[in-house]
Amino acid sequence: MTTTTPAPEDERARSLIVAEQKAIRLFGEVTRRGLIEAGATEKQVSDRVRDLGAEMFGTDKHWHKRVVRSGPNTLEPYTENPPDRTIEADDIVFLDFGPIFSEWEADVGRTYVLGGDPVKARLRDDLPRIFEAGKEHFESHPEISGEELYRHVCGLAADAGWEFGGKHSGHLVGEFPHEWIDGEKIESYLTPGSTHPMRRTDPSGRRCHWILEIHLVDRERGIGGFFEQLLTLDS
Repeated sequence: MTTTTPAPEDERARSLIVAEQKAIRLFGEVTRRGLIEAGATEKQVSDRVRDLGAEMFGTDKHWHKRVVRSGPNTLEPYTENPPDRTIEADDIVFLDFGPIFSEWEADVGRTYVLGGDPVKARLRDDLPRIFEAGKEHFESHPEISGEELYRHVCGLAADAGWEFGGKHSGHLVGEFPHEWIDGEKIESYLTPGSTHPMRRTDPSGRRCHWILEIHLVDRERGIGGFFEQLLTLDS
């Protein structure tokens, strides 16, 4: 395996922010072009976003599978692979993409509502609000662990009337691939059992940077939504 000299901390932070900004611009263009529409399958939307990323930024690889979920598929966590589904006129839809820009990972998730269902709209709008509340808690607790932040965002979800849909609420992010940053896999996630302080350095002495994920579900109604982006840096 080829080894490279680690980037300085300020360069690493700047590169992660730029990667996220590009991903957010990509999702904005998805909305502007109306790529999420009734009658398209989830795979078709995924391919459209992939092709748009190549058009806008020359992106030709992603560090994790491209996720487009609609309707009842939005209840499923990342690890599942539900059957491809055709998007319907009043669906809730979320996208979870991990494009790589110049070997730096972005990981951004957004939720969209087709139609005028007020419950789906409330779910969509609660996602960034709970993300910000989770970020505020992280910023005010210097010694917080991944397990503690996970339990806190689960509580925020319950307070808002939703169930938290994932077994973790985020992960390390950095140079591709981020899995190499920390040898202890559970400590690379915000999940029960991840008891080390999040504010730490990795085995190479680099600052750990984190993604915060919010997956909210209403199992009775058969809907869910998803939002994620950088926790430790502001883009």
